Formats: sequence, structure tokens, C-alpha cells
Amino acid sequence: MGPDALPAEAARSARDKTMEMREAINSFVHDGDTVCLEGFTHLIPTAAGHEIIRQGRRNLTVVRMTADIVVDQMLAGGCVSKLVSSFVGNSSAGSLGELRRRIERGVPEPLEFEEYSHYGMVCRYLAGAQRLPLYPLRSYAGSDLPSVNPAIRKVTSPYAGPDGEPEQIYVVPPVNPDVTIVHAQRADRAGNTQVWGLTGVQAEAVFAARRAVVVVEEIVADEVVRSDPNRTVIPAHAVDAVVECPRGAHPSFAQGYYDRDNAFYRSWSHISGDPVRLKNWMAEWIHGTRDHAEYLAKLQGEFDSRLAVGEALSLPVNYGRRL
Repeated sequence: MGPDALPAEAARSARDKTMEMREAINSFVHDGDTVCLEGFTHLIPTAAGHEIIRQGRRNLTVVRMTADIVVDQMLAGGCVSKLVSSFVGNSSAGSLGELRRRIERGVPEPLEFEEYSHYGMVCRYLAGAQRLPLYPLRSYAGSDLPSVNPAIRKVTSPYAGPDGEPEQIYVVPPVNPDVTIVHAQRADRAGNTQVWGLTGVQAEAVFAARRAVVVVEEIVADEVVRSDPNRTVIPAHAVDAVVECPRGAHPSFAQGYYDRDNAFYRSWSHISGDPVRLKNWMAEWIHGTRDHAEYLAKLQGEFDSRLAVGEALSLPVNYGRRL
């Protein structure tokens, strides 16, 4: 063994990025940070958002394509001073009471809101991931979004347009969060992260960030990941911490693990629409729980009775090997 070689156990330890949720949030989310929370309907990092609230983070800029319940809760927790998003709403089940109060009436305090289209946000992530200064897109033609967002600008293309003349084209700036947090089905201890179902822009958001925390339903052996490498959406070298947090996406769903809690989504408009009721909900379900395990315990078997899913297995894939 050469002088620079590591024993097998030490080498494994050097690759182990697992942390408890409390430790990961404490290490990578700081007051004043730009924090990206991604997951498009599916695999929303709700448990991570709750831990940010418990730790009392303040003055965050939250970047999330579909600002929904977890953003409403972080606003109610006093964590967020600015939101960058392309959609706000309770996922087709109603409104976000705290967000609406802040944007429409500035109550209890105003929220700075920077709005893009969905594709505009995708382009911002792509630019951030590729360390580009901007990303061009044509879909803002005819839109009024550029009139309310000065970050959406026009530049002259160095190439002729379809008509052979110089073309003015819209561009958006990159986004490079201080930390991106995503939820996924599984990862190994080094952070090779596998996702199936709706993948959203988790990979792009991770690559755009300075640091990345991946929260997963389960941490699996290296051999599991290696057996199906094409399912690895986020590679280990882009990940700084791996947190195992079963059912950490609730009330959203994790394909193959549990269903979407539609009853919760429907109830949220009534909860958040009443500031007193919202304050009481936050006190009981977030500040009144030590961690996500206690939050789940309060659900009292909801996952088994309402949110359980059956098997829908994919067929095996033969990757082949050298004989």
C-alpha cells in the first residue's frame, strides 16, 4: 500500500455524506441565504422546509418554480423575505393564505416577489448550472411579464433571425442558490441520487447551487444504485449532504412509496386563510414537533390507511457484462 492510499474503511468513510436533517440544515442554510427548494408536484422537500422553520432561519430568498404549501408555511414561520417563482398556489386545491396576505396587502409585512414563467425558471436553472451569464428564450414575446420584472431583458443576437435581420431576443439571468434542497426516492451514502416519476428540474437546480442537500426516502447500498445507473439523476460529486427522511415529501407524493395527500391540500386553504388558525397549526405541527418523525407520529397511521400505494414494477433491464 502506497503512502497516499487509504484503507478500505477510511475510503468508505471519506465518501459518506449522510447527515441528520437537523445537522444538514444547520450546516448549509444560513440567515440571508438564497435557498432553492425544488420538486414539481412530486417529491417536494417539505420536511426540510419544516426544519428550516424550526431552526428559525430569517431573511431567506426562496427560489421555487411552483411556490405552494411549503412556501406558505415558511412565510408563516417568518423565514422568507423574497420569493422567486413562476407559479403560486395550492396545487389546484385552493389558495395560499399567508402568501396572498403578504403580496396583496403587505400583512403582516410585504413580500418581495420576482416572477417568471415556468420555462423562464427552467432557463435560469440551466444558465446557473452551466455557469452562463444569461439564457435566451422566445416565449416572452407578447407577454406582460417583462413589464413587471426588469430582470427579463432583451439583447441583440449576434446571428441573423429567421428573416435575415438582426434579432432582438429575451434573456433571463442565471440563478445560483447558496443551497439547493431536493427530495428523491433513494441515494447511496456518497450521494448518487436516483429519481423516477416526475423529475422536474431537480438535477439542474442542484448543479446551479453552491451547495446541495438531498433528502431521500431511503439510503441504499452502492450495489443497488450501480444495478440501475440510468436512474441516477444527480451524481455524488454534486451533493454535499444526504439525509434519510422517510415520507419527508408529505403532503406531496413519492412515486412508489406513498400517494399525494389530497385531503391535506384541500384543507390547507381553510387553515392558511385564517391567520389565527394558521398560527395554531404552525405551533402544533411544526414548532410542536421535534423532527419529522414526530410530525409523522401525529398523523396516526394516515400513510397506512389512505396513502399507501401498491406495486407497479418496471421490467428488468439487461445492461450486459463482459464474459
